[in-house]
Amino acid sequence: MPFDPSARPLTPNEARVLATLMEKARTVPDSYPLSLNALVTGCNQKSSREPVMTLSEAEAQEALDELKRLTLAFETSGNRTTRWEHNFQRGVGVPDQSAVLLGLLMLRGPQTAGELRINAERWYRFADISSVEAFLDELQERSPEKGGPLVVQLPRAPGAREQRWAHLLCGLVDVSTPPTTTLAASPAPQALQARVEVLEAQVAALQATVQRLCSELGIAPDAAAMSPPGQD
Repeated sequence: MPFDPSARPLTPNEARVLATLMEKARTVPDSYPLSLNALVTGCNQKSSREPVMTLSEAEAQEALDELKRLTLAFETSGNRTTRWEHNFQRGVGVPDQSAVLLGLLMLRGPQTAGELRINAERWYRFADISSVEAFLDELQERSPEKGGPLVVQLPRAPGAREQRWAHLLCGLVDVSTPPTTTLAASPAPQALQARVEVLEAQVAALQATVQRLCSELGIAPDAAAMSPPGQD
């Protein structure tokens, strides 16, 4: 029977290790299968990762051992070191395109269908957004006999035009409330106030320069143009 995340969800470390193997198999095939050291480096990348993680070799090895037990990864013999490959499509029982979408969701967190299509460029080239949506719908409607749903569509966030998708390989996702924008996603009020003050100072300096030039040239400045910011 295919891997069933409802019976045994992946841990965040296992999901990161598995998705990194899936990514590198497609983006750097000449370096694949991966050594433990290369795998850790890939897991801890600062780019194309959400969240950014700092896995140790011991943590990555522990995740690999569990993935091997779940038949989602296996080791191969290298010249001088053990290397690792994923077995995602066969272990989970999904087609190539679905595996790409699940790998991206594990690496980058929830995304819209449009974002998934763009981010998949180096993995697989989807014809259009509708083809991405078709595979996502199929993953969401997956029958219990095949292991159950593997993705869920999240409620639309305030101000967002499209809904995002999340994977279920690490267990159920709380979709009872729409995601909210965190403070880190936008400048803090203090930062905005500081920026406004800087801009106002720059405008005032420009106005003083214009007045000086007009006085030297004997030209009357336009009263409307010289009004302080925020006044008519």
